[in-house]
Amino acid sequence: MEDPRKTRVKLGRLGEDAVVRFLEKKRYRVVARGFRLFRGEIDIIAYDRKTLVFAEVKTRTGCGFGFPEESVTTAKQDQIRKIAQGYLVKSRLGEIPCRFDVISVLIEARGRPIIRQIKNAF
Repeated sequence: MEDPRKTRVKLGRLGEDAVVRFLEKKRYRVVARGFRLFRGEIDIIAYDRKTLVFAEVKTRTGCGFGFPEESVTTAKQDQIRKIAQGYLVKSRLGEIPCRFDVISVLIEARGRPIIRQIKNAF
């Protein structure tokens, strides 16, 4: 029997990989994945033209516990904002247009991802 933590990590990686492909098809330029700072992480950082997007990816295999995007709490949003500020300082980007997206991924039984992007989610 596989360790449940490893299963969650694999599922999360599968979702993030699908989202990167999804964003690149939409002509986003991914500049970072899994950016860690302050004991937290931003899943994907990418440019949508001149706007820097900080994306939180949530992946599920079903909606038994609600839609994936519903698990992005206000505490998680606050943490992502702090990490994003740190990224901007560390990268010396100054005052550039930014936004926070939540991207949900539902993996169908056949393994096909259904992706929903919520722009300016918070």
